Amino acid sequence: MIPILLTQFSQAGFGLIDTIMAGHISATDLAAIAVGVGLWIPIMLLFSGIMIATTPLVAEANGARTPEKIAIIARQSLWVALILGIIAALILQLMPFLLPILGVPAVLLPKASLFLHAIALGMPAVTMYAALRGYSEAIGHPRPVTAISLLALLLLIPLNFIFMYGIGPIPALGSAGCGFATAILQWIMFFALAAYVFKGKAYQTTQIFTGWEKINPYWVKRILQLGCPIGLAIFFEVSIFSTAAIVLSPLGETLVAAHQVAISVTSQLFMIPMSLAIALTIRVGTYYGEKNWAAMRKVQYLGLITGTVFAVVTMLLIWFFRADIVAIYTTDYAVAEVAMYLLLFAIAYQLMDAWQVSAAGCLRGMQDTQGPMWITMISYWVIAFPAGVYLARFTQMQAAGVWVGLIIGLTVACILLLSRLYMINRRLNRA
Repeated sequence: MIPILLTQFSQAGFGLIDTIMAGHISATDLAAIAVGVGLWIPIMLLFSGIMIATTPLVAEANGARTPEKIAIIARQSLWVALILGIIAALILQLMPFLLPILGVPAVLLPKASLFLHAIALGMPAVTMYAALRGYSEAIGHPRPVTAISLLALLLLIPLNFIFMYGIGPIPALGSAGCGFATAILQWIMFFALAAYVFKGKAYQTTQIFTGWEKINPYWVKRILQLGCPIGLAIFFEVSIFSTAAIVLSPLGETLVAAHQVAISVTSQLFMIPMSLAIALTIRVGTYYGEKNWAAMRKVQYLGLITGTVFAVVTMLLIWFFRADIVAIYTTDYAVAEVAMYLLLFAIAYQLMDAWQVSAAGCLRGMQDTQGPMWITMISYWVIAFPAGVYLARFTQMQAAGVWVGLIIGLTVACILLLSRLYMINRRLNRA
């Protein structure tokens, strides 16, 4: 879990750096980033989430002692990733046309639109990197991914500076410049990981670049059957958080900026249970391939206990240090005051969030993805979203209404996912 956690923190740090740097330009730039990211993140995680299928498939092949399948799975995953990345890029190019329809204020449109056009250029690299990452982590080598992510985090700062403030022939683009910087960075990360996999000794027994077959319909079908529900489940959850900025945009720049600060903080902290969930997917997937049900259940139990401990620590950190954390993002008093208030709601859902994402990670390792997809869709979009919109737009709660809706959705998802995990374990135990 530890190297995966460092990787997740690094990748979440991209958004953190964008938010902090935009926040120190103006509240308008911070709000524009909030809107742009609100549309980019769900699309990015939907398509890269599909490629998470590489992890349980490779882990199962590893556990079943069939290494000859690993290279084939990885190569076919790269084919799928390339196609999905191109589709995602085209979708993001069209997204700016939705902004006026969604009620985004005219003052935010130019920068938010340019951000989306620019960041779309990096989408094929995002999906192919996700496929290579899944392969590397599933065979027990998460550290190269971690190293590349940490170096990329450092590189993003000068890249952002160049495109946000301008240098030489490159004009100052403000918050929109983050899109160009991130797209360039994604391609650098992909080529760096591909080069390491090609040269690294640890990958030679399952080397994926020594041969290359055409697209295999059997493996493409398996990847998509397993991956599409994973991607959609992640999309349903993340989009409910991201689109909240769009729901709040008619209520003013201050509320949107404060919401973006609070979401950014909780997004960084969410990397802890998310990393645990990825580790659980790998370990559960390996035992699933071995058909070692007793060991698999022990790993699940330990994972849920670990998630509980981390959630309690996170709640304490937010409670005692929220003022100091918010001060990192903005010096605007009005934005900071609202952001600290919203972070109180984040405390309320930490336990539920940790439990539901850990349960989802276990279920992915057991290659159960259809059920969790429907659970997340119902929890977030049938229950949480309407509740949040109503409370934000039609009551005095405003931004707090969106967060209450999130708490309701996470609670429902947690109960349903844990119940499903319990039932599947019982069925395997009887088999």
